[in-house]
Amino acid sequence: MALISLCQMDTLYISSHPDDFRSLLPLIAAEFCPSPPRIVHEDPPAEVARSRPALVLAGSGGTVLTGANAVSWYLAAAGNRTGSDKKQESQVWQWLSFAENELMPVACAVTFPLLGIMGVDKKLQQSSKAELLRVLKALDETLVLRTFLVGEGVTLADIAVAVAALLPFKYALESADRKSLVNVTRWYNTCVNQTQFLKVLGKISLCEKMVPVTPKPSAAVNATATAASEAATPDGTPANGPPKTEAQLKKEAKKREKMEKFQQKKEMEEKKKMQPQTEKKAKPEKKELDVITYNIPTPPGEKKDVLSPLPDSYSPQYVEAAWYSWWEKQGFFKPEYGRKNVSEPNPRGVFMMCIPPPNVTGSLHLGHALTNAIQDCLTRWHRMRGETTLWNPGCDHAGIATQVVVEKKLMRERKMTRHDLGRGNFIQEVWKWKNEKGDRIYHQLKKLGSSLDWDRACFTMDDKLSYAVQEAFIRMHEEGVIYRSKRLVNWSCTLNSAISDIEVDKKELARRTLLPVPGYKEKVEFGVLVSFSYKVEGSDEEVVVATTRIETMLGDTAVAVHPNDSRYQHLKGKMVVHPFCDRKMPIVFDDFVDMNFGTGAVKITPAHDHNDYEVGERHKLPFINILDENGLLINVPPPFLGMKRFEARKAVLQALKDLGQFKEVKDNPMVVPVCSRSKDIVEPLLKPQWYVDCREMGKQAADVVRNGELKIIPDHHLKTWFNWMDNIRDWCISRQLWWGHRIPAYFVTVNDPSVKPGEDVDGHYWVSGRSEEEAREKAAKRFNVTADKISLRQDEDVLDTWFSSGIFPFSIFGWPTESEDLRVFYPGTLLETGHDILFFWVARMVMMGLKLTGKLPFKEVYLHAVVRDTHGRKMSKSLGNVIDPLDVITGISLEGLHAQLTDSNLDPLEIEKARQGQKSDYPSGIPECGTDALRFALCAYTSQGRDINLDVNRILGYRHFCNKLWNAVKFAMRTLGEGFVPWEKAQLCGSESVSDRWILSRLSAAVALCDSGFQAYDFPAITTAIYNFWLYELCDIYLESVKPVLSRTDSEGQKQADICRQTLYTCLEVGLRLLSPLMPFVTEELFQRLPRRLAQDSTSSICVTPYPETSEFCWHSEDIDCQMEFVMSVVKTIRSLRADYNLTKTRADCYLQCIDSDTAALVQTYGLQIQTLSYSQAIYPVVGGDSTIPQGCAVAIASDKCTVHLMLKGLIDLEKEVTKLTAKKGELEKQMEKMNEKMAKNDYKEKVPVKVQEADAEKLRQNETELQKVNEAIENFRKMM
Repeated sequence: MALISLCQMDTLYISSHPDDFRSLLPLIAAEFCPSPPRIVHEDPPAEVARSRPALVLAGSGGTVLTGANAVSWYLAAAGNRTGSDKKQESQVWQWLSFAENELMPVACAVTFPLLGIMGVDKKLQQSSKAELLRVLKALDETLVLRTFLVGEGVTLADIAVAVAALLPFKYALESADRKSLVNVTRWYNTCVNQTQFLKVLGKISLCEKMVPVTPKPSAAVNATATAASEAATPDGTPANGPPKTEAQLKKEAKKREKMEKFQQKKEMEEKKKMQPQTEKKAKPEKKELDVITYNIPTPPGEKKDVLSPLPDSYSPQYVEAAWYSWWEKQGFFKPEYGRKNVSEPNPRGVFMMCIPPPNVTGSLHLGHALTNAIQDCLTRWHRMRGETTLWNPGCDHAGIATQVVVEKKLMRERKMTRHDLGRGNFIQEVWKWKNEKGDRIYHQLKKLGSSLDWDRACFTMDDKLSYAVQEAFIRMHEEGVIYRSKRLVNWSCTLNSAISDIEVDKKELARRTLLPVPGYKEKVEFGVLVSFSYKVEGSDEEVVVATTRIETMLGDTAVAVHPNDSRYQHLKGKMVVHPFCDRKMPIVFDDFVDMNFGTGAVKITPAHDHNDYEVGERHKLPFINILDENGLLINVPPPFLGMKRFEARKAVLQALKDLGQFKEVKDNPMVVPVCSRSKDIVEPLLKPQWYVDCREMGKQAADVVRNGELKIIPDHHLKTWFNWMDNIRDWCISRQLWWGHRIPAYFVTVNDPSVKPGEDVDGHYWVSGRSEEEAREKAAKRFNVTADKISLRQDEDVLDTWFSSGIFPFSIFGWPTESEDLRVFYPGTLLETGHDILFFWVARMVMMGLKLTGKLPFKEVYLHAVVRDTHGRKMSKSLGNVIDPLDVITGISLEGLHAQLTDSNLDPLEIEKARQGQKSDYPSGIPECGTDALRFALCAYTSQGRDINLDVNRILGYRHFCNKLWNAVKFAMRTLGEGFVPWEKAQLCGSESVSDRWILSRLSAAVALCDSGFQAYDFPAITTAIYNFWLYELCDIYLESVKPVLSRTDSEGQKQADICRQTLYTCLEVGLRLLSPLMPFVTEELFQRLPRRLAQDSTSSICVTPYPETSEFCWHSEDIDCQMEFVMSVVKTIRSLRADYNLTKTRADCYLQCIDSDTAALVQTYGLQIQTLSYSQAIYPVVGGDSTIPQGCAVAIASDKCTVHLMLKGLIDLEKEVTKLTAKKGELEKQMEKMNEKMAKNDYKEKVPVKVQEADAEKLRQNETELQKVNEAIENFRKMM
């Protein structure tokens, strides 16, 4: 908080040209600051600072920060943009250095000639461009699996590197360059489109062609050129400052010398290029992602050929071919697999989950893909655990959405409305469309590898489910839970139907706004508050009221004020007069009025406003409906009668002005309800409808969660659940559509004078029935007349789609008819879905399940996060960010994405906006990633309780993981050899090497992490455990470390190699089984190539092979893990030294100076592993002083227990080595000085926690040990000089 408060009055002095590079960095950082500093575009006062940028800190005794990095760090830290911990802070510093020392110089060298600041030397410019691309390639590789450089959000690292890359992207990096830098380009576009960047930089146009720029170069360029050259007078005095110190002059001389060497090196490279080429082979160009197809004829359902050699590299098209149809034909996805019937007792238990039925109109987007990736992973895991497993597919008839699609198709193709066809023929058209187009979503689910039991697939309009819907309505109606009432509903005039709350979008307006409305040529005004007056009857007094919907005043029946408002006490019992008719309206006193808002008087329109409806009920006011179903005015005086509602808005306003009763109109923030289907403005409208009484059911739904019968995960959704259930309103289930389940209710007319005629809203005159005959019998019995005197009219409306979805968990099993499936699989085990439909679907399933079956439909609810795009925006067709998962799987060009927009229902303006969004996010289209990579990425992103900002390009990184997996298994299979026979059981024989024991320990740890991850729905923990095991532990360490063992030919060596092969096989086989639920295709392909432990397993699939369990793989050893951690710190230190001295091919002897004999013994034990992994000639552990270590070694400290001495045999620059160690010494001394100061404070022991004190003491001890070793090393090198 201190940092933020200081920042509030700080002053930032920057260049008068705000696009100066040195200014851009702090300016953008300041945008992230909670209280940005005051910006001054001039030089700071001489007594304050000598250069810009400079930040004067208020309230700190005149402290001044100068230099772009220092100023930016301070500002970014105030906005929490310098990393969340010490590690991230260090990474941010590294990127600042990268931007300043590596990227900025080559960026200037390439762009300055284009901008006329330097002379153009084409050869030099070409070599500089090559160097720029090399630097950016390194950055590109870093960004393969990252959205931002450090952490999961924008940090100062991103700001600095993006600013350094600004000129290249604007002037030098052409489209082809950007295509080769897909990750950098994606990251750069993400950064510069952040709000904070846009405020400083504006919209950035990317380079089309690298040519000299004719406009006057920007101040940024001039300023940077000045900064780069540091123009000085001959005596070394800067043009605008005091003489420089000797140290500064030396530093500048070194800089000039380095620059001259750099230029000489470039010139030499150019000369070499000009010389005649020898016969040396040219380097092949980097290959694009391999596309290999599976071309062996395999009839659908037959097993794929697994005898042919594996292709050289991983290709999704090859791997994913043929497997799904074989899985399906073999019945692996059916709960009956491996047992006589589903009723057969299974000690492992039953797992049942039904799919959230997607709309038949739709095609899957990445949100659906996330849902299905999670559900399929869970299903495959339970299946591999041996449980009787069913994941039941289904599809929703999507009443409104489907009807709208078919109506548009009719109008487009035949110029007809549904009314032209009639109800029966229109419904036939919908069925025809469904049968032609409705299976696209099933095709997509299969492409995703979803292991659903397709024989049990259900459609909510199927006869079985329709019968269940009818039965549910009749039972609830007969019990009185469903009743008839006339209330306000959300009405869409375009659809001519009531719509549910989830189909109403809330559009927030800050001020007066013109919005397009269907059926109106001109846009309609919203976001204003109109004030007008009502005259008090029998006096000259008036009451002023205000409204955002002035046309509704035609339906006003009262004015309300607060009972305690002294301004209106004298008007009790008085009436006001409506200006356009003879209606007299009471002034009512009601607590709902806010007497501090406006005049404290409110107009009341009970038939067209939800709050006013309740006031009307309390005060028994008339309800005057002024709108028909099409939005035309009714029950109003001329000239307003028959007008369209928003044309009446203008007419009423003018009429009030003419009468002198208009007061004012002003901007007013408001929320406008918009129909998500038709984009029409939703109107509250009084309609007789069917309602479900939810009070008792809502209480039950809340109670089962409170008492633990139903578990909702993650539990932060409980507050929302209880808020909804404890305050639930009755549910309107009528929809004025033709497509859907027609309500099985009949209005009764009795042809007998003794029975008075009924009204539509009177529930006594409505009966429900499974047929008209049954309804007639019920009516005759109710009114005590013969059946022939009964006339029936079935309700024209259909049921809300959520009604049929609410009984989906048991209607799919044939409820109310008893069946084996209903008995075994209901209640289900789990419901997995997005948290955005917690109320609309989950709550209704719980309520209706308890009401109709007396049982909960499932025991647990797991709610995943909502998928957003990489910028955190909701997926929307109009933004162009809705992505078909199939496009990620197979890849698609930018042109292909544009073509999809052309085929959509968007208007031309929205299409252009969406095209721009696609061009920005996917400038090169979407590369082919494959199903496995997509699934793995989605699971890796999933975290409980957070929205997911999904970067499609990042998925490509997991395709590269598939390729590494592929290559590792290919190498390992060659290593195993053709005659390899695995042991019948994975077990330890007691003769394993330390490498074997370590990798089996890590395998056991991965098994435990996956098991606990699946139990807790912690998918990132699962993906991290598997990724780390395969990539870093098995491939990078184990496979490399055992190569010498596998190449031994002596008898003892052969025995050790055989044990090593058994260990390797165990790792492959178990590792593939761990990965199978997440990556079913590639794991099946590779698993089928492995030999089996038992011959009878030869035909089985990995998807029905047991999932590894901790009871079997119980070899985890923390001691071995700690030992290998130490070994790898030594290996990394040796590798770092080798890299420092460019020892790429030469092997060197390595002396490891150990602090004690235990450490030396550990080095001895792991000597072969250290030698192999560090590419050393030999490893010599040494205990004690340096006397036994030959002179001529490079020295590096691996830890406080071990120092590495690498024999360089005269290849080393001794002076350089001493300089490095002296710098290290200074760094350690600074750290120790700070630590000693901290620990010497008077209140240190009282205020600092004991654990922190212990950690400080340990850190100080380590630093002291390291400092001692550094001093010894410096002394050693000085002896050699």
